[in-house]
Amino acid sequence: MSKISRDDIKKKGIKRTLRTFKFSWQGLAYAYKNEQSMWVHAIASVITITIGFICGLTLTEWAVVLISLGVILASELINTAIEAAVDLCTLEIHPLAKIAKDCGSASTFVLTICAVIVCLFVFVPYFVG
Repeated sequence: MSKISRDDIKKKGIKRTLRTFKFSWQGLAYAYKNEQSMWVHAIASVITITIGFICGLTLTEWAVVLISLGVILASELINTAIEAAVDLCTLEIHPLAKIAKDCGSASTFVLTICAVIVCLFVFVPYFVG
């Protein structure tokens, strides 16, 4: 039996690209439909962006804020993927499954704290100065 490489079975082209966008949207839709924390982060993002418009952020400040918000949302999606993969492997309460899920959640928590600090650096001067 001959080996088939992953590249041999991966389709390429515009149809493949359009399908990947479709799958990405399906992932976002799933996360927003099923993960409460996605809604919490999304609402916080909308509030942050609204305050950014009110404050009249510079382009650099917008870049920093939007990257911070995007990293949190991406981390939440990765955490959702980790939880789904763990649940696919086992629905039992297993110490290693708990570690995987807790660490995925902790990564989003750490990034959220960092993003809050970054946003404080950006927004506080507008309210204090």
